[in-house]
Amino acid sequence: MDKYKEWIDKAVADPDLIPELKSMNDAQKEDAFYRDLAFGTGGLRGVIGAGTNRMNVYTVAKASQGLANYVNAHFENPSIAISYDSRIKSDLFSQVAGGVFKANGIHVYIYRELMPTPLLSYAVRYLHCSAGVMVTASHNPSKYNGYKVYGADGCQITTEAAAEILGFIEALDIFTDVKQPPFEIGDGIEYISDDVWTDFTEEIKKQSPVKDESFDRNVRIVYSPLNGTGLKPVTRVLKETGYKSITVVKEQEQPDGNFPTCPYPNPEIREAMELGIKYAKENNADLLLATDPDCDRCGIAVKDGDDYKLLTGNETGLLLLDWICARRIANATMPKNPVMVKTIVTSDMGEQIADHYEVQTINVLTGFKFIGEQIGRLEDKNRYIFGFEESYGYLSGSYVRDKDAVDAAFLICEMFAYYKSKGISLLEKLDELYSTYGYRLNTLHSYEFDGSAGFAKMQEIMKKFHGGVGEFGDLKVEKTLDYNVGLDGLPKSDVLKYLLEGKSSVVVRPSGTEPKLKVYISISAESMEKAGEAEKKIAVQMDEYMK
Repeated sequence: MDKYKEWIDKAVADPDLIPELKSMNDAQKEDAFYRDLAFGTGGLRGVIGAGTNRMNVYTVAKASQGLANYVNAHFENPSIAISYDSRIKSDLFSQVAGGVFKANGIHVYIYRELMPTPLLSYAVRYLHCSAGVMVTASHNPSKYNGYKVYGADGCQITTEAAAEILGFIEALDIFTDVKQPPFEIGDGIEYISDDVWTDFTEEIKKQSPVKDESFDRNVRIVYSPLNGTGLKPVTRVLKETGYKSITVVKEQEQPDGNFPTCPYPNPEIREAMELGIKYAKENNADLLLATDPDCDRCGIAVKDGDDYKLLTGNETGLLLLDWICARRIANATMPKNPVMVKTIVTSDMGEQIADHYEVQTINVLTGFKFIGEQIGRLEDKNRYIFGFEESYGYLSGSYVRDKDAVDAAFLICEMFAYYKSKGISLLEKLDELYSTYGYRLNTLHSYEFDGSAGFAKMQEIMKKFHGGVGEFGDLKVEKTLDYNVGLDGLPKSDVLKYLLEGKSSVVVRPSGTEPKLKVYISISAESMEKAGEAEKKIAVQMDEYMK
């Protein structure tokens, strides 16, 4: 209540805040002020609104002051690059951050218009910046926004850097310790040149593994940027590489943080893809592509008779991995001792495919930042060929250090057109992979826990899992991997992976960006039907655990 009253008196920088504060009931006050919005390797993410547990000009400014203090402590003549997506107040939050950095003597580079997350990662390295900030809540609903922080290597910050920045943030008073002048271009703040976008585009065009192979790119494509940042970068790359038949979903074409036709703007979710599927049917399209608001995730659907089938992130990643390996070997462009990187919750079939092509697999914790770290370690030796995660994130090159849906959209179109020229559909190729390596069903179940009571309940549920589980469904647990103790040289993380009999597995982890527990079920079976039966039994058991 003391914090609430202080905000009533002092939170005048944004005219939306005071009316919201005055309209709060007791429960809303508690949820808005019971804690500070968490800052970690993913930066900040939360509901837009008034309070210390919300995304607003004050929490953004405080985080920016902490980051400024960190950067000034580690760099001479520091600079920071900023980008932002289409979300509500993203442009305002990016300007607030830029003003704070400038006031602390840090040179600021900012995009003239909204740009994708991968273009922020690219700009950090291109401009030799000390850090980068991307204002986005990625694929979350419209009420959310966020603030991702990148290191000088173009990768999201490490756990060590996040802890040090958090220390600087926690030492600040949100109203009296933050330098916050008005945002103005000039004298320490400049727009990022269009040359950066052009060079980024050229880097992506180099990523196709087909080299000089000739095939028809006359593919009918429907594309949706889901009212986000992908429209210009994705269509530019595709058109410049020969894809001319592109229909954009009109209702989802322009930036709009309200996401009126896709309340959950996530290409992993069928509802977000429904309008695109309708367009695909109307245009008799070969392929549907959709990217999330900050354009780092890419989802697809392919023609299946008279309908369209959505492919999962795992399925698309497996197809891309197999295709990239096969084409690079065929064209003699496979590096010596090649490496593929995936997260521990991503399909283990990826490792089987990599083994087949004599490619080393490195498994990392959930989050593409850990793949980005590996890219940095491998870049000098030119060993990295592909990285992917089940949540629709892919990257084939080292030009950025985060997942890139512009690159993914291009690679998917290249793969689709290549196979089409051979008379092979992606569904037929996927069946071939399952026939070779065995059928595998991978599903994700999310359980939401809002507010302070939900946060406490989520912690209690994790304690139960840490206490031990003997079996999931009818499958016995053969081994439990507790990443909280730092397994395989990985950073400590509250993640449990249960290895089940028959090469199946279950992973349980709290989300790092949302009030959710996520459960990843992977079933290896003789057929889709048997895998579905086994998965359903585990899912029912999980529902009971979460009550």
